[in-house]
Parts: sequence; structure tokens; C-alpha cells
Amino acid sequence: MDIQPLEALLQRGVDNAVLRFTLGSHYLKMNDAGTAVAHLQRCLQWSPDYSAAWKLLGKAQALNANPAAAQDAWTQGMAVAERKGDHQALKEMQVFLRRLQRTDQPSEAGSFLTVPERRATTPWI
Repeated sequence: MDIQPLEALLQRGVDNAVLRFTLGSHYLKMNDAGTAVAHLQRCLQWSPDYSAAWKLLGKAQALNANPAAAQDAWTQGMAVAERKGDHQALKEMQVFLRRLQRTDQPSEAGSFLTVPERRATTPWI
């Protein structure tokens, strides 16, 4: 997806939680964790009960080599998810937090979040 139309909306003064979440998500997919953090933090200013945003903010912070901020985001996100009954998000953040706590080096904080590239496979004929 082209991110420019979304950025253009911001330039025109459109700003809301969904737009910021979408931008944060796309920047995270593009491995721009710093920009993702900024958008996700703004998303949570709009909507502090957005458990999916807390989950992504934690990922972005971990990938940005900021494990303390990742832990804080997931801890707050788990409280939100529990209060809202968002069991799937709660479980995912619990797993991420446990993995983060097992990581020895701050520089490796996001290593458990990366997905190895898949090799192209030749279909059987």
C-alpha cells in the first residue's frame, strides 16, 4: 500500500486514531520503528483504550531497541485488553512481554519479533 495518501490526509488536517494506527502499522511494516512509535503514540492520545495500538507500540519500541518502553506499552496494553475483554490481544502481549524479559541484550530487544523471510517455493507439477 502506498503510504503517501495517508500522509496527505495528515497534511490536510485530518487526524484521528484510525489514521494514526494505520500509519504506525505501515511504518512498522517498512521497518521504520521510530516513525511508527510517533504515530502509535499519537493514536493512543486519541484513543487510550485501543489495545491493538498498545500491542503495536510495544513492537515498535522493541524494534527501536527500547525494551523499557516496549515493556511499559505492553503492560499498559494488557491492562486495557483485560478491562475490555480483548483476550487475544492480552495473550499476544503477555507472550511478547515474556519473550522480551528473556532477552539479554537491549540491542536484541526486537529480535524475537522479526519474521524470517520465506523462500519462494516451486509448486509441484
